[in-house]
Amino acid sequence: MIKIVIFTSSPLSTTYYTSPVVHVRGLCEAVVEADLIDALEKFGPICYVMMMPFKRQALVEFSAVESADRCVSCGAKEPVYIAGQQAYFNYSTSKRITRPTNADNPNSGNKVLLLSIQNPLYPITTDVLYTVCNPIGSVLRIVIFKRNGIQAMVEFESVQCAQKAKAALNGADIYAGCCTLKIEYARPTRLNVIKNDNESWDYTKPYLVRRDRGKGRQRQAILGEHPSSYSENGYGPPCPLLPLPGNSRYKLTSVDVPDMVSYPLPQSSSSYSGHAPSSVAMVSGLHPSKMNCTRIFNLFCLYGNIEKVKFMKSVPGTALVEMGDEYAVDRAITHLNSIKVFGKRLNVCVSKQHAVIPSQVFELEDGSSSYKDFAMTRNNRFSSAGQASKNIIQPPSAVLHYYNVPPCISQDHLLRLCTEHDVPGFVKFKMFDAKPSSKTISGLLEFDNKTEAVEVLTVLNHYQIRIPNGSNPYTLKLCFSTSSHL
Repeated sequence: MIKIVIFTSSPLSTTYYTSPVVHVRGLCEAVVEADLIDALEKFGPICYVMMMPFKRQALVEFSAVESADRCVSCGAKEPVYIAGQQAYFNYSTSKRITRPTNADNPNSGNKVLLLSIQNPLYPITTDVLYTVCNPIGSVLRIVIFKRNGIQAMVEFESVQCAQKAKAALNGADIYAGCCTLKIEYARPTRLNVIKNDNESWDYTKPYLVRRDRGKGRQRQAILGEHPSSYSENGYGPPCPLLPLPGNSRYKLTSVDVPDMVSYPLPQSSSSYSGHAPSSVAMVSGLHPSKMNCTRIFNLFCLYGNIEKVKFMKSVPGTALVEMGDEYAVDRAITHLNSIKVFGKRLNVCVSKQHAVIPSQVFELEDGSSSYKDFAMTRNNRFSSAGQASKNIIQPPSAVLHYYNVPPCISQDHLLRLCTEHDVPGFVKFKMFDAKPSSKTISGLLEFDNKTEAVEVLTVLNHYQIRIPNGSNPYTLKLCFSTSSHL
């Protein structure tokens, strides 16, 4: 029998249908799955937890509806604290949390975890994940792949180790404010690794190591503090970045395991992905009449600061993009290589050049200059640590997030803007609720496919919107959304 419960003590009084799945809101930024289990298992056995870290929310599936009833009822009568902060509960509309496969049940004997790295501001390698995961449970193998953003599978020594790692790390940030882990149980029960490098590693077979020019694995290490801490004297002292839960059941019993994971510092001579470090990307496959320096900036600025852009006269359809650092180049390659823009497929790779020199400047087909310096533009989005942490690093998607738009701009205005600039129009539109005092609005635009969204962003990102009697124009800002559809 379905019960209906009405809560009158909450400011959001509404009607809920009972379900074994509870929607948890109001979580603090630092909360991980283990905190939810510790706080809520008193209401009954918990089957599964899905973290939604950027929303500060989570879904918790109890074994029985009665346990969920106790949780929601208790939360309505008295404060329930999770990791020191009061949380709020209501029934989910789902009767079960959707799992990626049937192998997500810990009782199935699965010891492989699927890690999705959200907002990957810095490169993720096997060294990074081993340093994060191994203190909690012995890691046997790691495989990293980049199909839908950055994901990895980590095989542990036992199911118990995998359970502890999922509880301790699900929802945690590898680095402050970014590289957030979303963890589920994977389909395979064993990983097959054929070589040891940045993207795969078998820790039971050290002979798979392929050394480059006589140097060992330490050359591949790229972990360290936020690049903004780098100065002429090098990186600052090591920083403990990822606190582990105090509950000992989520850690190995060895006395050698620290309470904090302190990451090694990056080597200034390190390399990754087989390239020497360079802050210059080479982009080929550019449409000769529809791509220029500004449009390259509009697309690449989502992944790092842009210093200079120069088209190469000797190689038509090719440009050099000097970015803020080699990490930005790595992010651009990860997310933009092989995407289609104006019917042509981009090829993005690390350039042998270490700076862009403004030589052989010429006129492009659209009449603009083949060289442009963006170092002083306000449209760079990674100019400070605070500014960089607000960026959600996302692969191209069919949904664009728009913001910094004047409140007088409507859906029709935006559609007309697309038509005027000869780019595809959106098929769905959503405007976020804004505070009465807000001077700008934001929302989402969904397109028929990813390619259309990429083209619109390339053309309209940073478009100047002028309003009657307005002193200064509004700069329309676009980025790829975390939503796959509206």
